[in-house]
Amino acid sequence: MSGTETVPKAPPRGMPGAAESRPGDIGESTRRADGVPKVRGEFGYSSDLWMEDMLWGATLRSPHPHANIWSIDTSEAEAMPGVYAVLTHEDVPGRKVYGMEVPDQPVLAWEKVRYQGEPVALVAADHPETARRALQKIKVEYEVLEPLTDAEEAMKEGAPRLHLSGNLLRHIHVRHGEPESAKAEVVVSGEYEVGMQDQAFLGPESGLAVPDGQGGVDLYISTQWLHIDRDQVAESLGLPPERVRLVLSGVGGAFGGREDLSMQIHACMLALETGRPVKMVYNREESFFGHVHRHPCRMRYEHGARKDGTLVYVKARIVLDGGAYASSSNAVCLNAATFACGPYKVPHAEVDSYMLYTNNPPCGAMRGFGAVQVCFAYEAQMDKLARELGMDPVELRVKNAIAPGDRFPFGQEVPEPAPVAELLERVRRMPLPEEEALAGRDLRELPGGVSNVTHGEGVRRGVGYAVGFKNIGYSAGFDDYSTARVILSVEEGEPVAQVHTAACEVGQGVITVQAQIARRELGVERVRVLPADTRVGSAGSSSASRQTYMTGGAVRLACRAVRERVLARVREELGEGPEGLSVRGGNVVDAAGRVVVPLAELLGEEGIEETVEFHHRPTHPLDENGQGDAHVQFAYAAHRAVVEVDTELGLVRVVEVATAQDVGKAINPQAVEGQIEGGIAQGLGLALMEEIQVREGKVQNASFTDYLIPTILDMPSVRAEILELADPEAPYGLKGVGEPPTIASTPAIVAALRDATGRELNRVPVRPEQIVGIAERPAAPERIR
Repeated sequence: MSGTETVPKAPPRGMPGAAESRPGDIGESTRRADGVPKVRGEFGYSSDLWMEDMLWGATLRSPHPHANIWSIDTSEAEAMPGVYAVLTHEDVPGRKVYGMEVPDQPVLAWEKVRYQGEPVALVAADHPETARRALQKIKVEYEVLEPLTDAEEAMKEGAPRLHLSGNLLRHIHVRHGEPESAKAEVVVSGEYEVGMQDQAFLGPESGLAVPDGQGGVDLYISTQWLHIDRDQVAESLGLPPERVRLVLSGVGGAFGGREDLSMQIHACMLALETGRPVKMVYNREESFFGHVHRHPCRMRYEHGARKDGTLVYVKARIVLDGGAYASSSNAVCLNAATFACGPYKVPHAEVDSYMLYTNNPPCGAMRGFGAVQVCFAYEAQMDKLARELGMDPVELRVKNAIAPGDRFPFGQEVPEPAPVAELLERVRRMPLPEEEALAGRDLRELPGGVSNVTHGEGVRRGVGYAVGFKNIGYSAGFDDYSTARVILSVEEGEPVAQVHTAACEVGQGVITVQAQIARRELGVERVRVLPADTRVGSAGSSSASRQTYMTGGAVRLACRAVRERVLARVREELGEGPEGLSVRGGNVVDAAGRVVVPLAELLGEEGIEETVEFHHRPTHPLDENGQGDAHVQFAYAAHRAVVEVDTELGLVRVVEVATAQDVGKAINPQAVEGQIEGGIAQGLGLALMEEIQVREGKVQNASFTDYLIPTILDMPSVRAEILELADPEAPYGLKGVGEPPTIASTPAIVAALRDATGRELNRVPVRPEQIVGIAERPAAPERIR
């Protein structure tokens, strides 16, 4: 480390310290080091940060989704007692735009605003209420323009150009086989729509910027990717990256919503301007404006098959609304295109995936990005095809399931393992929950729950299935890597491993995974995982289900480098020494398990340190026909949902969700179960209740009063089977687990609603008015029991 790459000796109050534990081995359920303080309310989140003499920052946001800015007058705000700084775009010292993939988003708007809530000005004051009142004193003269809010309209010739590059951010065309001449005996088609879902994390955007007195700044921040934040912040501050140091503070949930910058540059600008620490914390409404959301999507699909159910072709047109700025939309467009046909053998395919700019809120990464939207459509199509053929819907899926050695429609060969058929069969074999009499039930076990609006009239049960998949890690030629530094030393006569990475712990348990790997590879009981910061090389983002694979791989590699140096030291001191040396239980042992030398004695006062980078195998961009070896790994999950629906009131109760998922290797089985249950909760939310309501570009429900997320009363019981089919190229054979539970759970729940109601239900979330007014359910194939 260079001398400039340091953090203040006295960090702010509220920062989590190093996580020390005596972890279990790989494959053992291990208590998380951060678990107990979180449950007790003792854990420090970024909104808890505090320093003496700090100021409070606040952001003025546009009330209009589309407008020209004619003037900004800050004089009254600047004159207020207690106000230390008022900044506009003119005060941005470096690059005035930023962006994770495309630098198209202003740090502070000038000339034009493109979405409601876009930042226009900043204030730093000695009290948050003073800062809020100062915002009201800033006068902005707008010329309000008609917003462009429909992605289809944005694609048309003659539509207003929202960016100099136009409104089409990306178009991917996938052509496989001979789709234009493929003939099918049975054809089904449909149009589908997915609404705008919010990540709805409980901890709002927050952080603390501290000037170092030498023109640089330290930022304590809740984020998903420390290094890409640092690089964007440094460019906009006009500073070299080493003068901007980031430390991860406690993260209260993420799910993709913290990949993009929110208040990072703003807090640093205010801190450098005032020379004092500046804290910024969004309230809940501002949080809805301050981060990206899941892309709304409209899809048109056509499936052709033989009479025996064999798929012949799939044609799809996918239109994604990216909102005002690019964020990670290019990657979402890629995933939608490559996963559009599902985990099925499709001889002929034609897919067009479009990403558009509009004046709606910016959209970006959210759990399962791109794969979630298309899975809802292709699984609805498979059910529709099964009904048309009179086939069991699971049998149709099993018949067409991909297997290793097949080729995806985007040209990549299906690698080992790909247990699509096995996952479906396992879910089908799981016993169904008993169907209890409606009369006399606990109110919480009826559609509508404790509101007691139904007594069982018109309640029907439905069962639905779905299977989905997604890539793990970054794709299409991106150099995806992670860095780990591992130190083995002696403290109080006991060997201790210290692990330092920039991997962001966002609730998924990566701190515990790092400790487990260090214990396995170095044979020590005590492991200390140091706080994540930018003093060590990048670990990439805590997204795309990649951290256990990538940072776990880096920690394993660094530990093995340390271990080799330990064993080399033993051989040097003992000559050739015994054969088969290894480290175990704090000792160097021989092939028979006999202690050769304790690690504490071998190391003495001299520790061993290694820093390594771990890269997965190369991937490649798609060519002009959408063909290419684009992804490094695939994860699969199948779901079965059982629902009860009051068809007269449109109320739904999800009785149970059963799932089978291949995780390669469960590093911490209890954490895997938690990821599966949490992912299903978000899939249920998208199926039944979660949607940001946007009217003419304006958000109508920016609160947890009006934006509904599942509570413990909405969650069904979850029956899960975890398969461990090792990926031969992955560390310990593991696969990422966070996203597949969300991808297939939504279409499974909606399939169960269709089974209960006979309705098409081609849009999520499903609203009560889509369900009500059902008479007799039309004839359908016998349900699977």
